[in-house]
Amino acid sequence: MKSNWRWQLLSPVLALLLVLADQSDGLFDRVEYRIQDTLLRVQASWHPVPQDIVLIDIDQKSLEDLNTLAGSFPWPRSVQAELIEGLEAQNVQAIVFDLFFNEADTFRADSDALFRDTVARHDNIYLPTLLLNDGHGAPLTRLAMLAPSMHLQGTNPKAFAPLMLPLVTSPQSWRGGLANFTPDADGIGRHYLLYAQHAGWILPSLPQRLATDYHWSQPSGDRILINWFAHGLPRASFSDVYLDMDRRVHRRPANEFTGKIVVIGATAPGLSDFRATPMSTTTQAPMMLGTAISNLKHHDWLNPVPLRPWLGAVLLVLLAWGFWRGMSIWKIGLGLLAVTLVLAGISMLFLQQEHWMIEGLSGLAMAWTLMVAQAGLAYAMERADRVRTEALFSRFLDPNVVRALVAGGDAELAMRPSSRTITVLFSDIRGFTHLSELKTPESVLDLLNRYFRRQTAIIFKNRGTLDKFIGDAIMAFWNAPIDDPEHAVHAVQAALSMVEVLQAFCKDLGEAGENFDIGIGIHTGPAVVGFLGADERIDYTAIGDTVNLASRIEGQTRGRARVLVSESTRDACGSYFDFVDHGWVQVKGRDAQVHLYEPRRKEV
Repeated sequence: MKSNWRWQLLSPVLALLLVLADQSDGLFDRVEYRIQDTLLRVQASWHPVPQDIVLIDIDQKSLEDLNTLAGSFPWPRSVQAELIEGLEAQNVQAIVFDLFFNEADTFRADSDALFRDTVARHDNIYLPTLLLNDGHGAPLTRLAMLAPSMHLQGTNPKAFAPLMLPLVTSPQSWRGGLANFTPDADGIGRHYLLYAQHAGWILPSLPQRLATDYHWSQPSGDRILINWFAHGLPRASFSDVYLDMDRRVHRRPANEFTGKIVVIGATAPGLSDFRATPMSTTTQAPMMLGTAISNLKHHDWLNPVPLRPWLGAVLLVLLAWGFWRGMSIWKIGLGLLAVTLVLAGISMLFLQQEHWMIEGLSGLAMAWTLMVAQAGLAYAMERADRVRTEALFSRFLDPNVVRALVAGGDAELAMRPSSRTITVLFSDIRGFTHLSELKTPESVLDLLNRYFRRQTAIIFKNRGTLDKFIGDAIMAFWNAPIDDPEHAVHAVQAALSMVEVLQAFCKDLGEAGENFDIGIGIHTGPAVVGFLGADERIDYTAIGDTVNLASRIEGQTRGRARVLVSESTRDACGSYFDFVDHGWVQVKGRDAQVHLYEPRRKEV
């Protein structure tokens, strides 16, 4: 339609607005996170669960089982000390606590002392620290025993850090690192911290401390993208393990934890530190810590491949180019669907085979947003064009024909000027001047409107196009804008029906209709048809000698017949009608005479 250029022009503008909105306000950040979370959950379902990382849970069962023996939680730290000895007897690789030992138990100092001495005897026990948001803290130079990788990068050797430290144990046993939760902007934890920077110092996390001590390879950067497990890591209840150690006959395997890394943490309701992750809004902190340790040990963390914002920008440019070139929305949509499926497949393949997480797939959402917006705008504008076109053509054609014309997509073609063979009809009222002298202007207009409504309905019924009303005359033509191979037949049928309606109309007028009559002239020939006029007023009309001759033939009907047609019209009608020959007639404006005929319906 005529307005196509408008929505084609809108596509680059919309694409630019989407890019700017994404860059300035992070419009598609949440979409990006949701896509990543979906991919992470799919990857988790493929990720084999290691058997060398085990969680020992202080769960609700443990609280109930040890209530009589150890009292309510927190238990005397001798309980943890005894568990440490039992695990060390099995030659575990490491014991990692996700419990903080920052406050002394003043009522059970002997229990704290046992725990402190037990931790000091073993060099594979790791305790967490926490970097707080505020507070004075301790001088970092005195905390270097926390990790060999803790060092100064800046110029502040006297810096302090607000750290929650394992003060129950001796500083020589402060083997561990940070256990801070570092969520993304939407509050979901997808990464685990490797180290934090504070006052120019590098502070390692618990997983990195293990990676350093056991010489695991480490990624660059300050965090890893966690490679999750669909159902978590192997786990055991604290009370089950602890109580089995005191049995003469053990029910659990003697080497259950041999060579494994054991993570001990609280998971009971009310004790557990629940964290929102892609796997759940209530992921337990020990599970997150154990998963990060497993990723580092097995070198299977995920590696981000940042394609944002380039992927979205490229897709938007391609879409805008396609719309600008006037490509079909359906073709563009199918192309975008194919790109979406290909990128989804590539992302899944890279994630599973290479542990690459493609970042920037929200660019697909940007592209689909542009696609939907463009399609919606195109539909709205096409709809507006359709309404305008229907309103325009309804002035000249039967509304049912107009709807078919627009629905078939032929309206734009019909609006273009063209030269074609048409049949033109002129109808004029005889005796109208005398009639108008006898009636008031209001009654004259009412009479004309009633007459025109009836005659217009006949023209539309016979597939004609109403050109215009010229005073009390009617001009119509056939074979434009709708192709009509039998245009001459339909024009003559309309003329004969107009005469029949006239007779009924005259009866309704009574005495005033005695002198009310019409003359109709019809001619078939070439003409130029199309819209003519200015923006404020435009008409769909036909121009050329064919139109002039039809008008002249109508002028010859007086005293001869109500309907006269030219020889070309008679020939085009074939045997549909009977024709009475009215001979050759000289008409105004033409040198050659015109052979005229009066059409009549065939007798049945």
